[in-house]
Amino acid sequence: MSGSPARFFLDTNIFVYTFDATSHIENAKARELVEMALTTGLGVVSHQVVQEFLNAATSKFAVPLSPSDCRSYLEHVLVPLWRVWPNPALFFRALEVQERSGYGFYDCLIVAAALVAGCHTLYTQDLQHGRRFDSLAVVDPFLG
Repeated sequence: MSGSPARFFLDTNIFVYTFDATSHIENAKARELVEMALTTGLGVVSHQVVQEFLNAATSKFAVPLSPSDCRSYLEHVLVPLWRVWPNPALFFRALEVQERSGYGFYDCLIVAAALVAGCHTLYTQDLQHGRRFDSLAVVDPFLG
């Protein structure tokens, strides 16, 4: 496996920042990560990321996306990256992560999804930068 590119997981906040024109640095970095995920085929999301993004896009954005725009984004961006669906093993893994970390369940579900997908990096702003879960490293792409 040495030298082979590694899968990476994108948390919801990465996608949200691609629509935030007020945060120029975060917007640019988020767009770069999403583009890399799509062009390399190494980016991964779970059902949770899809749900959270669509909820934010339709109800929390300063200018919410229309259902049509959401369908297009879902089809062209989220579905191509969607590799993790809910199943019992995912939830058991999330509970294990929660027991070890003390994080909230939904954060643990993101970590568990990244682990189940075989990712080596979890890009998120919501967890402790540098934290490791087995072979998974948490990276805040917006630091420094």
